[in-house]
Amino acid sequence: MQASSLPLHGQTVLITGASRRIGACTARLLHQAGACLALHYRRDHAGAERLAAELNAVRPDSARCYRADLCQVAALDALVAGVLADFGGLDALVNNASSFFPTPVGRIDEAAWEDLVGSNFKAPLFLSQAAAPHLRARRGAIVNITDVHAERPLAGYPLYSAAKGALLTLTRALAVELGPEVRVNAVAPGAILWPDDGQFALPERQAIIAHTLLKQEGRPEDIARAVRFLLADAPYVTGQVINVDGGRTAHL
Repeated sequence: MQASSLPLHGQTVLITGASRRIGACTARLLHQAGACLALHYRRDHAGAERLAAELNAVRPDSARCYRADLCQVAALDALVAGVLADFGGLDALVNNASSFFPTPVGRIDEAAWEDLVGSNFKAPLFLSQAAAPHLRARRGAIVNITDVHAERPLAGYPLYSAAKGALLTLTRALAVELGPEVRVNAVAPGAILWPDDGQFALPERQAIIAHTLLKQEGRPEDIARAVRFLLADAPYVTGQVINVDGGRTAHL
């Protein structure tokens, strides 16, 4: 296939939290579709550099790494400016970076608030605001990675669920504010990847999978394909959320 026939050929996409897991998988799929990738990371410098090297081996100078603490609003303009300086423009933003941990009521503190609300709501809001003029110039798009628990809270995770709920509402609000030039949508994962820190024991995982209509876990590629669809194949879709959850939310 010629490069010019790829659906995202010539476009630049900024992905937050791109060094691993769903972010890295999404970066690979969008790169296969022809996009140049701005790979954001906060701590995982080695992982981001490995991914950039992998993508650049396929297509030279098609991926670069950018470090930023997304909870520091002052850093977001600089992040966008760096992408513009390197790639000459910005066509899409994927707000993927996220913190996830339990916050039982009675033990919620300000540190948890700053982390969960900061990564899941504050950062996407202010980064989208910083990127908006440049996305408007190219009639671009934003995809937010929310969660099925944005609308159906997960027991023991009230602050995370509320922050993702705010991001879901922000998705629709930004679609109103930035249209018609910029499309804004969300992808809401279900049971795709379990946390690395063992938050869910095997019986809990099995119970969640048993509750899905498809009776199986999803894969990061399922989320990446939904993001690709929204960026490359959905010119008349905005203000929407796609649940990629094996049917779990159909009967939660």
